[in-house]
Amino acid sequence: MMDKQNKIIGGLSLIALIALVAAYFAPIWWVSLTAPNYPADAFPDGIRIHFHFDGVYNGCKAAGKGSKMGNEIIEKDLGHEDERYNPILDSKKDLNKGAEGLDCVHEMNTINHYVGMFPIATGAPVEKPLAKFFFGFFAVMIVAFALPRKKARLAALTAGFAAVAAWIVVDQFVLGHLEQHVQHYMQEAGTFFKEPDKIQVWGDNVRLISQIVIVGLIAVMVAVIAGVAMFRSFQLVLALVPALLPVFFVITYSAWLWFFGHNLHPWGAFTVKPFMPTVFGEGKVAQFSTFSYPYWGYGLLLVIFFCLGLALLIRRKQLRNDPAAD
Repeated sequence: MMDKQNKIIGGLSLIALIALVAAYFAPIWWVSLTAPNYPADAFPDGIRIHFHFDGVYNGCKAAGKGSKMGNEIIEKDLGHEDERYNPILDSKKDLNKGAEGLDCVHEMNTINHYVGMFPIATGAPVEKPLAKFFFGFFAVMIVAFALPRKKARLAALTAGFAAVAAWIVVDQFVLGHLEQHVQHYMQEAGTFFKEPDKIQVWGDNVRLISQIVIVGLIAVMVAVIAGVAMFRSFQLVLALVPALLPVFFVITYSAWLWFFGHNLHPWGAFTVKPFMPTVFGEGKVAQFSTFSYPYWGYGLLLVIFFCLGLALLIRRKQLRNDPAAD
């Protein structure tokens, strides 16, 4: 009976692990804006963008055809000489070519600029570049949880976390990717916000917070190994934490939408009161209708949730029924 349960736990963990890897590369959420000057025949999905764990990507059907083309946009020329220009009129130049070739991240930035919002790429400046390491952290936890014996579990955690920690240090500090990201963030923030001193402070904050998060993540790895070594039931945490990924995403996504909607600046041609952008469903700001819904990548997160949730319940039952189980 115990062997059968362990096989089920292993199978469920494997499915969750595959879904975890796929989810990192998948579009998790999509947002679309529609307005009268974006006719449905030319823009069937409106001005659409896709949120991934590592950035925001073009969601225009004809331009991207569902692929991650263009990467996260670095536009240096969004700021016009007249900072109160009307991007809605300016964007009509794109109507002749329709959605084909249109960069919807750029277009969304233009629309957001119209009401005084920061460029999209400035959101989640710590979470996005470090997401891959958290996914590595979760992957090691899932593998360790699937193992039925304590010694093997501890060996997997120690080796896996050591590899992830080394990856972080090499990638962020040795190869200089942290500093590159900070410079990119400052460049994006300076697209519209013309206060170099403040931007420098923001860049310093991103660098410092990223360093704190990196040290914190490595400390958590050590704590997890210690917890599994010392407490029999702590192994359940190995499944519980990655299972909550869909919750973590919605909380983070909602928090950054709140930030964008409540930190408007006077550069916009149209003034609106601070507001909470639509997290789920349909909303309206000025003449724009907003649509915000989970995409197929969020379904992968739910697969992780249900697989690991079921595996956790089986393991918990094992621990209750067999006091000698480790």
